[in-house]
Amino acid sequence: MNKTPLLFDLNDGSSLADSLCHLLQAETGELNRRQFPDGESYLQVVSPANGRDIIVLCTLYQPDSKFLPLIYLAETLKEMGARKVILVAPYLAYMRQDKRFKQGECVTSRHFAALISRSFDALITVDPHLHRYNSLDEVYSIPGIVVQSANSVAHWISQQIEQPLLIGPDIESEQWVAEVARLAGAPFEVLLKERHGDRDVRVSLPHVENYLQHTPVLVDDIISSGRTMLETIEHLKNAGMAPVICIGTHGLFADRAYQQMQASHTADVITCNTVNHQSNAIDMAPALAEAIREHLS
Repeated sequence: MNKTPLLFDLNDGSSLADSLCHLLQAETGELNRRQFPDGESYLQVVSPANGRDIIVLCTLYQPDSKFLPLIYLAETLKEMGARKVILVAPYLAYMRQDKRFKQGECVTSRHFAALISRSFDALITVDPHLHRYNSLDEVYSIPGIVVQSANSVAHWISQQIEQPLLIGPDIESEQWVAEVARLAGAPFEVLLKERHGDRDVRVSLPHVENYLQHTPVLVDDIISSGRTMLETIEHLKNAGMAPVICIGTHGLFADRAYQQMQASHTADVITCNTVNHQSNAIDMAPALAEAIREHLS
């Protein structure tokens, strides 16, 4: 029986698949995929899967178009006798909609988790947006491993920035920013935020008078519309601070958020490679490989 793990890449073009295959000494799985003229999917697993541990890599940014091929692949692999099918989703979708605010609203996080849990044996992800949930176990019925990006982000900061001041955009980010700051040996500030709508966010002015000689490093788990960061950057500019380095674990960059951030008072915009983007500079492959090894063992 072949003991070499098999990795299928449904990712969005990042270098993670090659890095993970190298780090795990895994074999790249071969698929035939296409769409019929009516839009339905065709999928054929070419690589032998019987008795093997399978890793399916698929970051779930813009998940709806990826979901059916992902489920079809997992179910086919199980029918072919795979020993274990592990989903590695560096970015995990449908975590924000975690409460019913109006009658009839779908709590999509729970239904998405139920569907994933039915088709996979385990889930590995990076810094999921756990807002009202304390852990993945509250919504996923399969074993889940959360890989923290804090070590990777702190290492990059330590290597690339002299005299950084870490800044969290809101109180929700405090625990994460404090950990990155501790690992990087840097001071940090956390701001207060009021959200009046999807694109209307007001941020308090940070206390920066003691840090005017520092490089401000604005860090958050997700950069989506970018409004929170853009307003914070403007505050820091008005406070006389140096151009800001913006770091996000997951760079979603809705609309023209990346271009707007580049055009603002920024020195650079940096993200982890959980979602493929030109800003990717922090490699999560080593941390993901360690988590995969832990689960396979």
